[in-house]
Amino acid sequence: MNICELELRDYDAFRALFTAYYEELDCEDDPLHLLDEYILPDYEEGLLHIAVAEDGGKICAFAIYQTDDPVNDWCFKDGAGDIREVYVLPALRRRRTGTALVRFAESALAEEGAKDIYALPTESAEAFFLSLGYSDSGEYCEELDNKVFTKN
Repeated sequence: MNICELELRDYDAFRALFTAYYEELDCEDDPLHLLDEYILPDYEEGLLHIAVAEDGGKICAFAIYQTDDPVNDWCFKDGAGDIREVYVLPALRRRRTGTALVRFAESALAEEGAKDIYALPTESAEAFFLSLGYSDSGEYCEELDNKVFTKN
């Protein structure tokens, strides 16, 4: 398995993976609209980062992360690192791919100077973040209807 920043040549594979992610979440938003209007332009401007995991030469997982800044569309904790999204294809879960992606993102955020690191996991992802040393901070994000987990 190889983890690296998303490259232009992999955009189509990333679009397909992101669409599978949104289908699994059962979100009403159009994932391709979100990608093309917000996520990929922000990525290209350096406002957020996208790391991908490759297995057998194919992208099988991703993590979207950023250091919160008021210039971003999303800024919940100014100066803090935000693990925004983590997704691994179901067939490849429980192989530490998600863990490797989060560690990659944490390292990059620390190098960027993020003060703290947090995540807003779905209820089903809370145990995953707990296993990585995050804890429920007691804060709540009303906008996304999620608990705030911080890195210990």
